[in-house]
Amino acid sequence: MATVYSQTWERTLLPLAYEAEHLEVASIPLPVSDMVLLDRAYAYCNLITSTHSRTFYMATSLLPPDKRRAMHAVYAFCRLSDDIVDCTHGDVEGSLDAWRRKVLAPAPPPGDLVAVAWADTRFRYQIPQRYAEQLIDGVGRDLRQRRYCTFEEMVTYAYGVASTVGLMSMHIIGFAGEQAIPYAIKLGIALQITNILRDVGEDRRSGRVYLPLDELVAYGLTEADLDRGKVDDRWRAFLRFQIERNRRLYDEANPGIALLNRDGRFAVAAASELYRAILGDIEANDYDVFNHRSHVNAWDKVRKLPRIWWRNR
Repeated sequence: MATVYSQTWERTLLPLAYEAEHLEVASIPLPVSDMVLLDRAYAYCNLITSTHSRTFYMATSLLPPDKRRAMHAVYAFCRLSDDIVDCTHGDVEGSLDAWRRKVLAPAPPPGDLVAVAWADTRFRYQIPQRYAEQLIDGVGRDLRQRRYCTFEEMVTYAYGVASTVGLMSMHIIGFAGEQAIPYAIKLGIALQITNILRDVGEDRRSGRVYLPLDELVAYGLTEADLDRGKVDDRWRAFLRFQIERNRRLYDEANPGIALLNRDGRFAVAAASELYRAILGDIEANDYDVFNHRSHVNAWDKVRKLPRIWWRNR
């Protein structure tokens, strides 16, 4: 299978993943022996996942039970990391540092159910600690940086907050070898850019612009245009370009699904296809991401599953 890497930003991100795979650390998680506590912890992660991400929850429902609940622990760990950064009061940096110490400790405090489930998942699937560190660093970037000048800067951010999730998940699902890593990186970036394109209006209202500023300028747009939220020909052309590139990322990432264990391929393919479908909804709403949050409704998701299964059987 040919490598997917050719651009500068891709060659920059790949060593980050290899570093995580090969870095030896002292903080090896210990097995959690209290089965009642463990069941409560995983049930809580299931609740967090079902409440906050219906698409992720649906996709992971296609996994075997043990892998499904481990994926919910990953999601809950990532969700709580992001929620800390989005908090608008208190010592956010201090809270994030405390969370980092808690979730990377060999033995989690029994009172924190997400930390308990996450520690058990790390132990069972030997998830490299460095990916968790990169994820926390990635979400923490929002505390320091609210603008991204280039596409290269944006995808580096996307690696931290999304590709790391895919790389951790890959250890749960199982994969053929390190040749799967570039595809996981690219799929994570594709998923995150889909979120960025969908949430332009919401992010702008919170003071953040993840879109590459140099590309906005190339299409004759400014941040003032984002504030106005006007959908004109410049904006349509800009978003068409972003969507076309995003779809290419999905296309280039999808061959990596064949490198995953068979019992996880359908779930990953479903996540990819269902998130990708958000791009079609953006187009259907005439690129208005200022006043409309694009999504795929539950019935459309269910209708897509047989075709996704057939293509990835």
